[in-house]
Amino acid sequence: LVRTRVTPDGTLPVPDGLRAASWWGVDPGAARGATVLAGHVDWGGRTGPFAVLWDLGRGARVTVVDDGATRRAYRVVETLTLHKDDLAAHAGRLFGGDRPHRLVLVTCGGDVSGGDGYTENRILVAEPAGGG
Repeated sequence: LVRTRVTPDGTLPVPDGLRAASWWGVDPGAARGATVLAGHVDWGGRTGPFAVLWDLGRGARVTVVDDGATRRAYRVVETLTLHKDDLAAHAGRLFGGDRPHRLVLVTCGGDVSGGDGYTENRILVAEPAGGG
């Protein structure tokens, strides 16, 4: 994971390639706010690790393991597929720090829009599930 900042235009940069993903927001395990992880659905003709977001639905379990081997379990409570132009309208609710802690996973997909870009974002919101 690569710790990132949102750009002035509101974009969360995602590293090139499939070996790294962006991490923005609070640390996993925080009491409030969102831990946002964003990665590619594919790259250079290869399927990326975040492609699984298109297959997961409500109730799915997701586990985040930090570099100290601490495991944090989450349960998916919401899935969204939004056109990239519509994401900003949902940003406060999804990414804001005024709600209890949650994990927000983001990737792209949908129709290809020029070059290597896509028209949509797939977003999963997961709440701490307890256990590991």
